[in-house]
Amino acid sequence: MKPLKFMMLSMIALFTITSCDLIDDHIGNPNPDEPKKPLIIAHRGAQSILPEHTIEAYKKSIEMGADYIEPDLVLTKDGYLVVRHEPMLSGTTNVADLPEFAHLKTTKELDGKMVTDWFAIDFTLVQIKKLKARQAYNGRSKEFDDKFDIPTFTEVIRLAKRASLTGDKIIGIYPEIKHPLFHNEFFGAHKMEDKLLYDLKKGRMNHKNAPVFVQCFEVAPLQYINTKSSVKLVQLISTYDIKKDGSLEYNVPDGDFISYGSPFDFYANGDSRTYEFFTTEEGMKFTASYADGIGPWKPFIISYKTDDSGKRTLLPATNFIELAHKNNLLVHPYTFRNENTQWSGGNPESEYHLFFDAGVDGLFTDYTDEAVNALYTWKK
Repeated sequence: MKPLKFMMLSMIALFTITSCDLIDDHIGNPNPDEPKKPLIIAHRGAQSILPEHTIEAYKKSIEMGADYIEPDLVLTKDGYLVVRHEPMLSGTTNVADLPEFAHLKTTKELDGKMVTDWFAIDFTLVQIKKLKARQAYNGRSKEFDDKFDIPTFTEVIRLAKRASLTGDKIIGIYPEIKHPLFHNEFFGAHKMEDKLLYDLKKGRMNHKNAPVFVQCFEVAPLQYINTKSSVKLVQLISTYDIKKDGSLEYNVPDGDFISYGSPFDFYANGDSRTYEFFTTEEGMKFTASYADGIGPWKPFIISYKTDDSGKRTLLPATNFIELAHKNNLLVHPYTFRNENTQWSGGNPESEYHLFFDAGVDGLFTDYTDEAVNALYTWKK
C-alpha cells in the first residue's frame, strides 16, 4: 500500500503545483479565454452584508461573482500586513470595548491631520488577533459584529488561491497599501512596500502575469515597487468635493486630510501638484511611466451639477477614459454603493450601465451581486 499511497500523494502535489502555476499566469480578466469585459472588484469584500475586510466578507463576495477582492493593508508593530481600511481601529473593530488595550489609545498625525484613536502600528499581530470586526457603514446590518477576526494579507492571498482552485474561475486580489509614508516614518524607508513584495513573493504572485493589482494614493511607493517587481500597479486619485457646477475641488480645508486633494508624498516633498494633474495628458503620461492603470473617484469620469434646491443634473462624460486608454492605462473607478447612487434616478443598475458604456475596464463596488447582475444585463 505504501507505494500506491506515495504515488497518490505525489499526483496531488503535482496537481496543486500545476494549478497554482496556472493561477499565477493569468492576468487582467481572470478568465482570459472569455471576451474582455469590465472587472467586478469587491470593495473590502461583501461589506454591504458583512463587516468589511474579513475572510467571511471576501468569501461571500466570491460567491456573488467577484473577479477581484480588495484588501486594504496596514502594518502592525511587529511588521505584519493586516487588513483594515485605515491604520485607526475604532471604526471597524471592538477595540474600544477591550480594557486591556485602553492604554494604547493615542494621538498621531496622519496626512496632516491630528487623529486620536487606536492605531494598528501600536499593536502586535497577537494583539490584533484578539480584536473582532464590526460593520463600519451606518445603516447596514450590525448582525455580524464581533464575530469575525482581522485577517493578515497572507490569509487573503491563501483564500483567493483556494477559491481559484475549487471554483470555476480565477479570483484576483487588489491590495491597497494605506498611508505608506505614515508607516515608513515608523519603520524606515520602503518597509511597507518591501513587506508587500515579500508576501506576494511568498504567495508566488509577485509578477506581471499574476492576478494582482497593487494600488496606492501616494506616488513614490508605486514607483519604488515598479523598480523591484513587474506586478501590475494602479495609481489612485481623489478630490475633496464636487462644486455646484460639477467641477472638482482640490483645495482641502486646514485640519483635514491633505491626501483628499493631492498625493501626501507630493505634499510632504514640497510638490504642489494636486490630483488634477493626473487628469491631464502630461499627468497620464507620467502615470504610465510606472503604473498599469489609474483608479479615479467616479466624478472624474461622470460628474453632476447641483442647483440651489439641491437637484442634481448629470453632466456628459469627461475625456478621462479616452486620455487614459491613449496612454495604455486601465481605468477602475470607485466606489459604487446603493446608498449614494448619484445618477440615473437612484437606480444602481442604470449607474453601472452608464459607466460600462463610458468604457471603464473595471469598477469597485460594495454590492458585488448587483454589479455582476448589471454586467449581465448590460448591452454593449
